[in-house]
Amino acid sequence: MPFENGRRELVRLPQKSEMILQRERPPLLETPFEVFDKGVFTPNDQFFVRWHLPVIPTSIDVDTFRLRVDGHVRTPAEFTLKEILHQQQVELAAVNQCSGNSRGFSSPRVPGGQWGNGAMGNALWTGVTLKSILDRAGVLPGAVQVRFGGLDTGEVPETPVFRKSLTIDHAMDGEVMVAYGMNGAQLPLLNGFPLRLIVPGWYSTYWVKMLSHIEVLDKPDDNFWMHTAYLIPDTPGGTMEPVAKGVKMVPINRMVPRSFITNLRDNATVRRGVPIEVRGIAFGGDTGVKSVAFSSDAGASWQNTTLGNDYGRYSFRRWQISFVPTQPGTYKLMANATNSNSLSQPATSTWNPGGFMRNVIEQVTVHTA
Repeated sequence: MPFENGRRELVRLPQKSEMILQRERPPLLETPFEVFDKGVFTPNDQFFVRWHLPVIPTSIDVDTFRLRVDGHVRTPAEFTLKEILHQQQVELAAVNQCSGNSRGFSSPRVPGGQWGNGAMGNALWTGVTLKSILDRAGVLPGAVQVRFGGLDTGEVPETPVFRKSLTIDHAMDGEVMVAYGMNGAQLPLLNGFPLRLIVPGWYSTYWVKMLSHIEVLDKPDDNFWMHTAYLIPDTPGGTMEPVAKGVKMVPINRMVPRSFITNLRDNATVRRGVPIEVRGIAFGGDTGVKSVAFSSDAGASWQNTTLGNDYGRYSFRRWQISFVPTQPGTYKLMANATNSNSLSQPATSTWNPGGFMRNVIEQVTVHTA
């Protein structure tokens, strides 16, 4: 039980193997952390799940499904899955991370899903560019944003429909995708089958699942999920003092760099004088990983690690280093990722009332035997 409250039991749901149960309805499933030591790409059957609304289709008729594109466009259109599958295919490795990943470590504590560090995953996504779909409909001059909706709904009519928006320039940048494939297979139902939006470098609140509606807007989107929910302080790192009042808030957006030690558990025992390979994963947030530094003395000194294969600037990247515990006692191991924009992880935890954007330098304590 890593947290002061909340269940941490393992469950199996359709198309999933063992996952940590956060909530049953709507389903919130966390990836057991040991999975991240197995490779760069997170297996589909253990990829985290996060839905906002409780009424989710349990099956999709692929013959009658349509992706509707309308709003401020020249030719409103509906695309079948076959039509989308026949468009030019693209692939992209990208991390999908919940805005509240690691929220359970917030201090003071905040409401919301009490995630550990497993509300994230990395996959090779297959699909088409959003730009190619918007070009087919013909975006009209004066377009400001593009709004996205899926098939999940609330129990009562008063529930705000889950919709997220991107600026028109972002939507048309050629990187945002409409995906139908994940790690060489079709999307699992719980991860958004048959289509989901891929917004590389941005938090997963924008990665709309079961994507069914794309609407081009000629004015800024003021719906609940953009105007009220998922707001962060307009400060570096999205941080504020818990007692602060009147802080300007903005919609959450780009991810920040993170790194983790994956092959050693906290309070593990290691043998003195024996070399240990310490390994882990890192990602740069909205750009690539430039370096990962390692410390075995709680941050007093650092040395660069060896980076593994580069699968693209939005992907996890493996790192490793050899460490020899020469003295008896306790060692505090840390890893700090620096991205291609020279942004590194903070030494102290940031805080905001949503429990969003945690990327403090994580620490693993080991003891010599």
